[in-house]
Amino acid sequence: MSVLFWSLILLCLHGAIDVFGIAPDVLEDASLNPFELLMKYGYPGETHKVTTPDNYILTVHRIPRPGAIPVLLVHGLFDTSATWLIMGPDKGLGYMLYDAGYDVWMANCRGNTYAKEHKIYKVFEERFWDFTFHEMGIYDLPSTIDYALNNTGFSQLHYIGHSQGTLSFWIMGSERPDYMEKIILMQAMAPIAYFKNTWSPIILFLGTTRFTSILLNDLMGSSEFLPNERLTSMFNEQLCGAPITRTVCESWLFIMLGFDEKQLNQTMLPVIMGHAPAGASTKQIIHFGQIRSLGGMHQFDYGMLDNLRRYGSISPPKYNFKNVTAKVGLNYGQNDLMAAVKDVRLLRDELPNVIDDNLIDYRWWNHLDFIWAIDAKELLWNRMLDHMQTYDKDVKS
Repeated sequence: MSVLFWSLILLCLHGAIDVFGIAPDVLEDASLNPFELLMKYGYPGETHKVTTPDNYILTVHRIPRPGAIPVLLVHGLFDTSATWLIMGPDKGLGYMLYDAGYDVWMANCRGNTYAKEHKIYKVFEERFWDFTFHEMGIYDLPSTIDYALNNTGFSQLHYIGHSQGTLSFWIMGSERPDYMEKIILMQAMAPIAYFKNTWSPIILFLGTTRFTSILLNDLMGSSEFLPNERLTSMFNEQLCGAPITRTVCESWLFIMLGFDEKQLNQTMLPVIMGHAPAGASTKQIIHFGQIRSLGGMHQFDYGMLDNLRRYGSISPPKYNFKNVTAKVGLNYGQNDLMAAVKDVRLLRDELPNVIDDNLIDYRWWNHLDFIWAIDAKELLWNRMLDHMQTYDKDVKS
């Protein structure tokens, strides 16, 4: 019944494209994968497959520049490697870094649109979805880093992460500290480690109490959360592109992550919603809530008895940020409901090697402005690029 309903809605909307004024070129970008986007805009592109030690197969997209220093871009929750490209050559960080002379690698973490393969489990099996960002930190990131370094001949690379892409980096540093030697500079955009001061409604709900997250895990089990089904994506593209209904999409994004209408390119909303949400595990979402309920970054909380069996203690162990010895640049915004200023500064005080503490000088900067803002290059990316070039002279090849 629901499929039929949405199909009828889509047919109506497709018939009204001219009325709603959605440019065909925008709709095309909403349906192209990262490799196809690169081809469309005249950039070189490659698609690689990385297999993790626990048998997940991750697609990595690359804008190759042989002989150049590699940079790895790691997306946030419900996102993919496409996030660095969907704003187009003039507004996409992936394009900017390539134009600046870097060999650009764009990761996909398990469970998203481009990382739904496993050597043993099928995507519809519960065991496939039995992961959180812990596994991304100890398996996905190290495997992707090693793959990029092995294919470029370098022993170090730059790392840029957004939101969950920062959180998984702290986990890698904590649990796999040897990988810190492989990082030239880690630049964190909207860094996450604490939710003590967050105003994000979803985090406040999930993190109500420690009991809530354990109960949700028992009730929901291992499953996919918000998959990017093509039918839903097509509906989102049309809905968010129509002037009549575009405000609905804007409001949903702003309520969750912070209001900043001036930096959101409304024309590109259909492209954004064509690529996101890109899927995640339910366990992953619950773990986000636990950051709030436990007061910081701990391994997954299974309840006292299961914790005792798994960890040897009734509470899950806390990640050790002192092991994150790589050079780190922190970039955060005043209007980010997810990564609040006070929470980022709690993180800053624990990291041993922060080389840049950058509260962006723009009042309304929110959680998504780091990757999609109209003025992201001028307000943030140029500063990041300057730092990268400063440390390039020390790169070990």
